[in-house]
Amino acid sequence: MSLKEKYETEVRPYMMKKFGYKNAMQVPKVVKVTLNRGLGEALQNPRAIEVTTKEFEIITGQKPLVRRSKKNIAAFKLRKGAPIGVSVTLRKDKMWNFMEHLINDVLPRVRDFRGLNPRSFDGRGNYNFGLLEDLVFPEISYDMIDKTRGLGISITTTAKTDEEAFELLKALGFPFMER
Repeated sequence: MSLKEKYETEVRPYMMKKFGYKNAMQVPKVVKVTLNRGLGEALQNPRAIEVTTKEFEIITGQKPLVRRSKKNIAAFKLRKGAPIGVSVTLRKDKMWNFMEHLINDVLPRVRDFRGLNPRSFDGRGNYNFGLLEDLVFPEISYDMIDKTRGLGISITTTAKTDEEAFELLKALGFPFMER
């Protein structure tokens, strides 16, 4: 059973019962998953953008956006329009496939993993966490990258509160630490 099917058949009825929703459309759902990597080193090492772009494309199956600076900052030797990061936003089927891959394959490969921090919600029902190295993705081999870099993952939901979002993600199978 795919994660999307699990949401429709198990998670949605569970959430309706737990929070007393009268309508299935009131139940919170995951809207998008965003992967992001800031690359301050791209100013000295332009190849970092290429490597990260290729890496994100392999991980997600979607071409990422190169993020550029909005203004000049002399202290950082930064010019307006210089590439400083890479991000990709996943929605619909690619999002569900990525989350399933994350839960089943990626997070178990993280060294000394004790679970995701349940306090990393932003107050509006969205969850953010980071991975310290990109080698936890089975698609990425050590030969493909020039150095290990981390990445940030943001999961955006329609939940109004952090408690609703926590229950949603926990029911989907995200491994959280005990509170």
